Amino acid sequence: MAVVGDLRVLLRLRDFRRLLAVRLLSQGADGVYQVALATYVVFSPEKQTSPGAIASAMAVLLLPYSVVGPFAGVLLDRWRRRQVLLYGNVLRAALASLTAVLMFSDVPDGLFYASALCVTAVNRFVLAGLSAALPRVVDADRLVLANSLSPTAGTLAATAGGGLAFVVRIVVADSDAAVVLLGAALYLCSAFASLTMTRELLGPDQELVQPRLGTALAGTARGLLMGVRHLAARRPAAGALVSMTLMRFCFGALTVMVLMLCRYAWSSSESDGLALLGLAVGFSGAGFFAAAVVTPWAVGRWGPRGWMTGCAGAAAVLVPALGLPFAPAPILVAAFVLGLTTQGAKIATDTVVQATVDDGYRGRIFSLYDVLFNVAFVGAAGVAALMLPPDGKSTVLVASVAVLYSAIAVTMTRFDGQ
Repeated sequence: MAVVGDLRVLLRLRDFRRLLAVRLLSQGADGVYQVALATYVVFSPEKQTSPGAIASAMAVLLLPYSVVGPFAGVLLDRWRRRQVLLYGNVLRAALASLTAVLMFSDVPDGLFYASALCVTAVNRFVLAGLSAALPRVVDADRLVLANSLSPTAGTLAATAGGGLAFVVRIVVADSDAAVVLLGAALYLCSAFASLTMTRELLGPDQELVQPRLGTALAGTARGLLMGVRHLAARRPAAGALVSMTLMRFCFGALTVMVLMLCRYAWSSSESDGLALLGLAVGFSGAGFFAAAVVTPWAVGRWGPRGWMTGCAGAAAVLVPALGLPFAPAPILVAAFVLGLTTQGAKIATDTVVQATVDDGYRGRIFSLYDVLFNVAFVGAAGVAALMLPPDGKSTVLVASVAVLYSAIAVTMTRFDGQ
């Protein structure tokens, strides 16, 4: 099978394997940390979770970074990316340890959210650096394949990390703090893995590097404006980012719906609801894996934008067909479908951006990419909070998401024809 052969060739590239190891450990730690937060915020017996509460938590954790994210992207194009991965993971390990201490302590929720916010902010910085560095370790002919394997493997690592968190939570007396400390340990392992690469390997080029913080910050506003202009001049990249942002919005709204269904409609206890949510995450992860296998072939046949159009169109048809019964079995199938279509579209988007954006701008563009993801997800949670009843069953929400998917597919088809 050609894809298997290409994967073997890719994995023989030493620097790609090392960068992939950093991603797997980092995103595995993310999965552990996120499950701990979910169980502490959403599934704790003493908390009466509502769609509004979920939306508020997402806003607290993600929106503040959306303000500073583009500025971080400018720095990412001026600092050694290997150093960003090293120090970013060390910092996340320290901040995650602080989160664990706060879980043990009787502190206001605001302080807990502040520590979680800091971990999330550094997390987005590291993920943008990993994406921006990928073209430095593979050749252009294998970039689509690398984008299929690397981010998808990271997502699967996050899923595996979430599963590991469930196991630890059962063994260690349902301690969310213990799970967070496990995540901190994995962040440190990711930092050590980054040391296997040289400082210069991941770029940016020497003439763009400004090691002094003051020097880098002095050009931040100007550099951000240049990045936006650079993206605006590259319509394929800009169009792919807009389409992917809208698909992320749909995914976010459906995520909140599934959270409420697992918590209230399908289970009589928090532990049962958490188990169902873990199952949904597993099906979604299987969809991500399927996307990694299918996307290189699909992009080769229809092109990145053609594949994105197909993903949006498939979601438009299958989301209402599987979602409207509001039953666990079809919703789990829908989780697989959405995992496949969302990750497949993301792989294609990553490839378009990397292929059309200059290396000196990739950091800030991928940072902007993350900001759009955050805003779309939080906005979707806010809309879902207005539309969802307490048990999570909303025909209007499912139908609205299907219409939006259809609009994305139609718009992208017309764009391709121009």
